[in-house]
Order: sequence, then structure tokens, then C-alpha cells
Amino acid sequence: MKKIRELMNLDGRKALVIGGAGFIGKAVCESLAELGAALAVHDIAVSKSAPVAEEIRDEYKVKTTAVGGDLLDEDQTGKIVPSAVKELGGLDILVHCAAFVGTTNFPGWAEPFEKQSVQAFEAALKVNLTSAFSLAKDASIPLAAGGRGSMIMVSSIYGLVPPDFSLYEGTSMANPAGYGASKAGLLGLTRYLATLLAPRIRVNAITPGGVFRNQPEVFVDRYNKKTPMGRMAVEEDMKGTVAFLASDLSAYVTGQNIIVDGGFTL
Repeated sequence: MKKIRELMNLDGRKALVIGGAGFIGKAVCESLAELGAALAVHDIAVSKSAPVAEEIRDEYKVKTTAVGGDLLDEDQTGKIVPSAVKELGGLDILVHCAAFVGTTNFPGWAEPFEKQSVQAFEAALKVNLTSAFSLAKDASIPLAAGGRGSMIMVSSIYGLVPPDFSLYEGTSMANPAGYGASKAGLLGLTRYLATLLAPRIRVNAITPGGVFRNQPEVFVDRYNKKTPMGRMAVEEDMKGTVAFLASDLSAYVTGQNIIVDGGFTL
């Protein structure tokens, strides 16, 4: 029987992290690199992903490469997986954590509901959901080749429950309709892919709760009171779940959604 250290070891495996230069994306990259995986770090442009790839390489002494691609552009999205596979020499892990979020600067997005636009809604679906479908399709053959492929989709508590808008009263924060709709769709896609791609590829989701990023104090106080653990998440809270789902620690786990929200959705 294998030891835990063997099961969690990612030496020799290759990972592509979509949105890897973001807050959660960087934590994902660190978790995978610490366990030994080589990394392709993606963001909208190489100028954004390259500094993170370099930092990860220097800190964890693993091979890294930077990949760019605007997920709103189908042609650019279609080049991401082939580029990563070429640079890494294969692919074993795909993590999708790029997304339109409440602070995304896009016309008609972070607005009161009556001012939210169809264009912004559709753009969010394209980045948060459609790109996950496209990238999963492109990655399915290289992930299956090694027989231990793992896909991880990063959803949100608002893909499970509706927002409590009282949390936002008196702040300039927004929770656009397209965010929850796209994140709920991502959970449905996770279950579909899990049944389709088994047994050579496992597909699971992580659902984070609200992550502390210096939100207004009144919002943080209200959020903390609704959360059994009494605080918002930090990026580090995602590392253990990523390590579990990416490695052989979860070799018999697929189609699951692990909720990392401090009990908020209870």
C-alpha cells in the first residue's frame, strides 16, 4: 500500500493553470509546484503570466512556462492547450480558475441589475464557462494519454446559493447575475465531463467562499457573522484541496464539488 507522501507526489507531472496569475490561480500554481509538478501558467497575456512563472520556478525549482490567451477570443483560447503541451511535453493536470468577478472592469457588468448588459452577461459566460468547455475538449486527449489526468474547475458559492444582497448595502460592491449563472453552469459541466471522460481523466470542482481582499469593513463584518468559521477565506485555504484533487490522494474521486467556504452555504 502506498504512503501518503507517494500519493501526493506530483514529480514528473505537467499542469496547466488557466488564470494562473490571479489571486487564487497563483495559490494553485504554488500548491502544484510544491508537490513537484511542472507548470504552464496562463493569463490573458504573457506579460502577466511570465512574472508568476518565473517566481514559481525560482521558489520551487520546477520547470515553468508562461502562456497567454484572451478567453474572450476563440482563436486565442484554442492555442492555449497546444502551446502548454508543446512546452511541457505533455499534460496531466488542467485547472480552470479564470473568471469575470465582481470587480472586473467591463461595460455593463458591475452595475445595478437594471444596468447590466446582455453583452457583459455573455462575455462572462464565455470566460467563466465556455472557455472551460473549450479547454477541456482540447486537453482531453493529452490528459488521457498518461492515464492519470485530473481536471479541476474553480466555481463559487454563488454557483450554489443566491447572493444575500443585504451584505452589499451601503457599499459600491456588485454581484452581477452572470457570475452566479456561469459558476452554476461550471458545476454542471464538471459532472458531465466526469462521466464522459472517466476512467482515464477525473474531473472535480472546488467551490471557494468569499476571499478577503480588503473589501469594505461593513461587508467583511456582515460576511463573517454569516460564516461559521467567523472569517472570509484567504488564497492559502485553497491549497490543500488543490493538492488533493490534482494528485493520487483522490485517485477514486470524480464528479465531486468540494466546498471551501468556512460553512457559509450551510
